[in-house]
Amino acid sequence: MKILAVQNRMGIGDTVIFLPYIQAISKKFDTPVNLLVKQSSKADQYLNQTKYIDKIIFLNRDRQNRNGRHNGIIGSFRLVKDLKNYDFDKIFIFNSSLRYNLIAKLAGIKEIYQYPLFKKLNQHITQPAINLIKDSLDVEVGSYPQIQINDDRIKNSILKFSINNETLNILLGIGGSGPTKRVPSKTFLSVMEKISNIKKCRFFLATGKNPEEQIILNDILNSKFKNFCVPLDNLTIEETLPVIKNCNISICNDTGFGHLSSALNIKTITLMVDTPLIYGSYSSNMYPIIPDGEHTVSHTTSGKNKINPDKIFDKLVSLID
Repeated sequence: MKILAVQNRMGIGDTVIFLPYIQAISKKFDTPVNLLVKQSSKADQYLNQTKYIDKIIFLNRDRQNRNGRHNGIIGSFRLVKDLKNYDFDKIFIFNSSLRYNLIAKLAGIKEIYQYPLFKKLNQHITQPAINLIKDSLDVEVGSYPQIQINDDRIKNSILKFSINNETLNILLGIGGSGPTKRVPSKTFLSVMEKISNIKKCRFFLATGKNPEEQIILNDILNSKFKNFCVPLDNLTIEETLPVIKNCNISICNDTGFGHLSSALNIKTITLMVDTPLIYGSYSSNMYPIIPDGEHTVSHTTSGKNKINPDKIFDKLVSLID
């Protein structure tokens, strides 16, 4: 039996958040599931060792790139042709798009399971997925995404980075997909100061190569904690995963590293500054911190300068005790 799941949202977090539902499908039918995702999800870098995932098929469709293979009406027929080559028996479509419904039918996929059509406006992020799996498979799904890594890679990472159990190993996800998501370096440095006063610590700094992210990285590397820091910006996501897995705890901006950390079963403090709170609280491994003076977080919240380091520290201490 060949099964395809369609998840056409953009980023790493958008893909990770749907993993419990994909895993439920795999368990129900006792077979790994193929994924159709956008290239921006980078799914091939963190799901290539996860046993309930089979092939990762990239959707080459981008509003900013009119030349994408799957763009427009002609692109839809190309996608039909591409999917026919796999001879899928079932498809689970995690959106309300008529386009994907028609593509599935034209590709000859006999069993189609999908959100209710034309219901995208103001749609909850996860509730339709919960309903889809419950209604189609009669399965209740928890909110714990799981990413798997080969044990040898985890062991090799311990040797490569000299990770030991006598030190509190903390992942700091200091990057972010946009400037409004990046909490200032002074906030992280304040937490590093507080926790270093009571624990022997090592900090693994996860960020990208964006110039603004590099400024935050260099602020921390040029501080008095530089000898206790390991920058990870020269590693691929795949190379970073075993390092994250060896950390005791994570403190992350709204960044892909926070989603990956929680899915690797690491307790993850999520710093939510301008993204709907669900993105930092959907997993039982996530412990969100919101800006001072706010009761929740949305896209209109400008909260990166209002994240209280004392609250991060208090939560950190409660999780490691």
